[in-house]
Amino acid sequence: MGIIRTRLQSKNMNIEKIISENQGTIVDVRTYVEFIGGHVADSINIPLNEIPQRIADFQQLLAPLILCCASGNRSGKAYQFLSQHGIECYDGGSWLDVNYYKSKTI
Repeated sequence: MGIIRTRLQSKNMNIEKIISENQGTIVDVRTYVEFIGGHVADSINIPLNEIPQRIADFQQLLAPLILCCASGNRSGKAYQFLSQHGIECYDGGSWLDVNYYKSKTI
């Protein structure tokens, strides 16, 4: 259990550092309707189902990418797909968690 917790803390510290240093791009992979209902400031929306057709768009974004969604399920799927295609990214999980890290930088 300690190893899993340490890895999770390390991942969160990396994500928090990237956000606090204003590096990379936050990408919300929820649907557009979900996104307009609330999202992380300065994030962009590319829904999960559009990702395979928009690889070129991801390659143009400032890396690393922080991926988020409602619960972490879709961002996890996006992370697996994009990392297999050579895109530097992190699974940020819920947009509310990413929003919390972002709010600490304001």
